[in-house]
Amino acid sequence: MLASATGLTAGTTYNLVRTLVHEGYLAAEPDGVVLGKRFPSFQGQISARGVFLARVRAALREVTDEVGATAYLSRFDDGEVHLVDIVDATHNPRVELWVGLHSSAHATALGKQILANLDEGGRLDYLSRHRLEELTPKTISDRRTLLTQLEHSPRWVVDDEEYSVGSTCVAVPVIAPNLTASLAISLPADRAIVDGELVHKLQRAARRLSLQLGADAMEAGDAGRGPGDEFTI
Repeated sequence: MLASATGLTAGTTYNLVRTLVHEGYLAAEPDGVVLGKRFPSFQGQISARGVFLARVRAALREVTDEVGATAYLSRFDDGEVHLVDIVDATHNPRVELWVGLHSSAHATALGKQILANLDEGGRLDYLSRHRLEELTPKTISDRRTLLTQLEHSPRWVVDDEEYSVGSTCVAVPVIAPNLTASLAISLPADRAIVDGELVHKLQRAARRLSLQLGADAMEAGDAGRGPGDEFTI
């Protein structure tokens, strides 16, 4: 794919990527390469964006290995729900994301968990700016019904074929300073068993990630801010 995009031969591309990994400008992952710690744009932000992405990838891989399902993380930023990262499971591949989270938060566990974490004003503001499109016959497209479900969320939410027919997703919250996010997995609907044990595993991973991100944010703030300054992840 890189060779095709750059117009270089496969051999030349391989040698360049290997060198960049060795020098720290790229980092090898099981499913490809990502930007490394020495990449120029990370030099001034390594304690923020770079560490954030590394923490997320490690947490998702842990969930995928433990439960055998593709894991996802989304976050709420500037009034919208954004997909941050996905780690695929070998035997349970990802749901085809045919509609972006900007337009489908109401129909996804990733999005519904974030909306459940917002206060009432935040939820109403979001829903006033987004149509509740009916993506499948099971999508909740009535605002009152959706709000009732979100208000009574037991610290985890389910998307039961609301986004994609044949897929069930479960999400739990990830909360840290200046961060509202959700961690989710997807399973085939006909084999999905959403029980207390599964939810507990997800919540445990989410709590660890929340603590790590919170500690990273505190360290970044203590190292780089003056009196009265704020920090973000």
